[in-house]
Amino acid sequence: MTLISNLTRREWLTTVGATALYHERTASQSRNNTVIAASREPLRGVLMIVATPYTNEKAIDYEDLATEVEFLDQRGINGLVWPQYSSDLPYLTHEERLHGMEVLADASRDRLVSLILGVQGTNTDQMLEYANHATAVGCDAMIAMPPSEANSIDDYREYYTALCHATDKPIFIQTTGGAADRVEPTVEFIIEMSERFPHFGYVKEEYGDTLARMKQFKVHRPNTIKRIFGGTRARAWTYEMRLGMDGTMTGGPQYPEVYTRLWQLHLENRQAEVRELFSQLLMITNLEQYVPGLRAYLMQQRGVFKTHIGRDANYTFSPDAIDEIDYVLQPLKSHFIA
Repeated sequence: MTLISNLTRREWLTTVGATALYHERTASQSRNNTVIAASREPLRGVLMIVATPYTNEKAIDYEDLATEVEFLDQRGINGLVWPQYSSDLPYLTHEERLHGMEVLADASRDRLVSLILGVQGTNTDQMLEYANHATAVGCDAMIAMPPSEANSIDDYREYYTALCHATDKPIFIQTTGGAADRVEPTVEFIIEMSERFPHFGYVKEEYGDTLARMKQFKVHRPNTIKRIFGGTRARAWTYEMRLGMDGTMTGGPQYPEVYTRLWQLHLENRQAEVRELFSQLLMITNLEQYVPGLRAYLMQQRGVFKTHIGRDANYTFSPDAIDEIDYVLQPLKSHFIA
């Protein structure tokens, strides 16, 4: 196992490029000595959407946000993504987004985990303000949902062309959000943009028949399309793995070791173990829709967040809900790192 100990992740990405071959570091271990996340290849594997923590007054707790970076990096996550919908994007102010970028860039600067900053805006001008700030604070890649003010593919073309001119960092397009509910970000459009701008060929696919679209993108990888990721809470991740996709971009920072373990088992072709562990993960993923605030609750239980406050709601947990959380979580705890 190769250990590159004298380079930070960002320095290494600059040296060898975002499409480099595997970078491995000394693996972390859970309490049952299960090795997790030995592979830390940039922009591949588990790209975790960072949750936004809040104080009792519902202000962003930037100290906890920085703590979350350390928590996820130590557990082998390949990349951090913020802010996206799982980060409470609709509830964040302009100033909070800018300052949050600064906090995450500072907290991740000397770590191996990659930082992907969300720069989506309602229109091109707003997106460029976020993109320029992301460049100023330092990141490894950017991601942008379509602009919510768009009315046509030409509007998308203007928006993403401006982003490609604003940065030479890898650019992910998320195929949902913004105006995507009325203007489809077609496979043909994304391939066209990736041919014009090589650093645009990174896709987070969540639109429509996601698996069919992923297979269309795969035909053009690696020459035009560089990376293909799924999302939608990783519910189809094992299917995507078996199709040869590049990983998942999802919001599950409360149990990152499970995601990194799944990816490592996949790389080792231990498919029966992938199936068993993924089945256990789906139980807690399913429970999230019945127990609002579960993510923040577990982040507090694991000592990462001080509160389980939500900006959009005050979460309470009945004794039976807590009992169900413990019941469903039990088989996953053996993978946790204290």
